[in-house]
Amino acid sequence: MTERGMPPVTITDVQTILTAPGGRAATVVKVLTDQPGLYGVGCASLGSRPLEVAEKARAFMEEGFRYIRVQLAVPGYTTYGSRGNDRKRALNPAQEHTWEPSAYARMLPGFIEQMRVALGEEVELLHDVHEHVPPILGVWLAKAVEPYRLFFLEDLFAPEDIGYFPMVRAQCATPLAMGELFVNQAEYLDLVRDRLIDFIRCHISDIGGLTPARKLATFGELVGVRTAWHGASVSPVGHVAQLHLDMAVSNFGIQEWARITDEVREVFPGCPEVHDGCAWLSERPGLGIDVDEAAAERWPQPPHRPRPGGPGYLRRWDGSITRW
Repeated sequence: MTERGMPPVTITDVQTILTAPGGRAATVVKVLTDQPGLYGVGCASLGSRPLEVAEKARAFMEEGFRYIRVQLAVPGYTTYGSRGNDRKRALNPAQEHTWEPSAYARMLPGFIEQMRVALGEEVELLHDVHEHVPPILGVWLAKAVEPYRLFFLEDLFAPEDIGYFPMVRAQCATPLAMGELFVNQAEYLDLVRDRLIDFIRCHISDIGGLTPARKLATFGELVGVRTAWHGASVSPVGHVAQLHLDMAVSNFGIQEWARITDEVREVFPGCPEVHDGCAWLSERPGLGIDVDEAAAERWPQPPHRPRPGGPGYLRRWDGSITRW
């Protein structure tokens, strides 16, 4: 007997229950004891599944990559990078892609913490918010993930909300990258001059090509802002152009990269090689890359379809439009 006259309780088993009622994934545990009818239940849910993400990240690390962007899928919602289900569809079949920022914001700090614990301190972790949260919530997020030492937090605010950057800088030291949606180098003027960001993240063709990008990089060099050109949705020709620009600036930071398959190499001879997480340029004349038109014809583009979670797709629970 215990001091209070109650018999001691012994845990006899811990059971894991995996379920998805209504399409919403849930992982719970049931703790059994040696006392008849006495048990406990607890929540072990984390919609991003940090085991699956960590395993994929480790695979990249084994290939030599030392900078890895980790993204979060929120159960019941859909957005860029997420193959999640949609709770809203059951209520409104016409609305297929629903997004609510609050659930994402609640989960993100714990997700980043688990990635840091699972992968260790040697790897550099990055995360892209994709302007998906209200500005004041973005300020909170930057503070919440600060302890986990991100290499950078990307696109925390929409272009029209960049006035919130001073608020973030005053409250935390999370490195910030910005500019995927910028369309001219002048949009960076205040952000770079006032040292409100750490990485220039624009798509170089959107701001006018190599010459404007080179000038922008030089501007950033004066105040310690580095480059991180947008590499998603870029052809191999664009990747090679970015690499040449990386080689030409002293404030190069990091280069986003997309996998180059054998089929891509067939169409674009002269693609860069990747070894130990680093890209190696060809020594051919010019950019060092070409296009095989005959091979290109063997791989026609499919009809354009709007990307799920892309522009014009996402809606809040009440049906109002939200940014992609």
